[in-house]
Amino acid sequence: MNPSHLNGPVLVIGTGLLGASIGLGLCARGIDVVLQDTSPSAQAVAVDIGAGRAQKAGEKLSPELVVVAAPPDVTAGVVAAALGNYPQAAVIDIASVKAGILAELRELPGVTEADLSRYVGTHPMAGSERSGPVAARGELFTSTPWVLCPSELSCAAAVKTAHSLAIDLGSVVFRFTPDEHDEAVALVSHLPQIMASLVASRLQDSPAHALSLSGNGLRDVTRIAASNPAMWVQILGANAAKLVDVMHGVRDDLNRLIATLEAPTAPGARLDIAQLISEGNAGQARIPGKHGGPALAYAWLTVLVDDKPGQIARLLTEIGDIGVNLEDLRLDHSAGREVGMVELSVMPDKRVALVEELTNRGWKVIL
Repeated sequence: MNPSHLNGPVLVIGTGLLGASIGLGLCARGIDVVLQDTSPSAQAVAVDIGAGRAQKAGEKLSPELVVVAAPPDVTAGVVAAALGNYPQAAVIDIASVKAGILAELRELPGVTEADLSRYVGTHPMAGSERSGPVAARGELFTSTPWVLCPSELSCAAAVKTAHSLAIDLGSVVFRFTPDEHDEAVALVSHLPQIMASLVASRLQDSPAHALSLSGNGLRDVTRIAASNPAMWVQILGANAAKLVDVMHGVRDDLNRLIATLEAPTAPGARLDIAQLISEGNAGQARIPGKHGGPALAYAWLTVLVDDKPGQIARLLTEIGDIGVNLEDLRLDHSAGREVGMVELSVMPDKRVALVEELTNRGWKVIL
């Protein structure tokens, strides 16, 4: 068992995907985690999977930390109640918007500056298109960003406790102001969800024979469109002002492209299309790559594997034997054939040797 920066107990209010995952991660470190949820069934499932325990009858809790894992529209009220009920505890929330919650807290009756000194807004940038405690994983936060957004009233002890939670769960800690956070997530989290959903919505009435041509490109773009609508109604509504600014830019680009495609042979049309794609190239290249460093131009190759047990494991074992480190891996299926396609990325100087070695070992490699 790894040592923990927290002592506990930790009270987690809300046992959805994130709350239950926090509980699992802390319990694995030996921390006493107490779970509360307005849904008895959700709480019971979280207890059953080992994310913590229910409060005992007559037990007086004195938690070191209270984690509010509630929906954004009720987060401020739950935080305020926790600050009042547990006057010795640091209280954090993990909602995906920060400035609005802090502003609402400041306006709630009975919430004092002394209370707010124990509050730190945070946001773990982890999740899944699946929801609920049944989807929880203790490793959900490993190597993912966890943003701390203390206010000017947050005391050093509360910030340290929030930081300790993120470190104990294996996250990489960042520190933003609430406004900086909301601007950032509008761009890197909320906009992608909207775009994925809009693209996926075009598929509702598409003919089946058209969808049979789908490949990894469509699946990659639309994966997060399977997310919970009720959750995103709250998130998008809470961060609407920041998101609208980003969407105006997208609208301008779409209008520009539509006007170009309405006259695709007009002078300058092809150049405009190329410029739009190049701008996308430049933006994509800025997304941090492996280990959080700059994205690199990896070399890709595709290996065909029979659709039967053990083939992918054998391929990866042989690549390890060859001595080449994989930078990324994607799986696809060949339409109409019982063949899988394993797309591999490696450092460019390893590609030729890997192709030669795999071919010599009987693998079918597509370049």
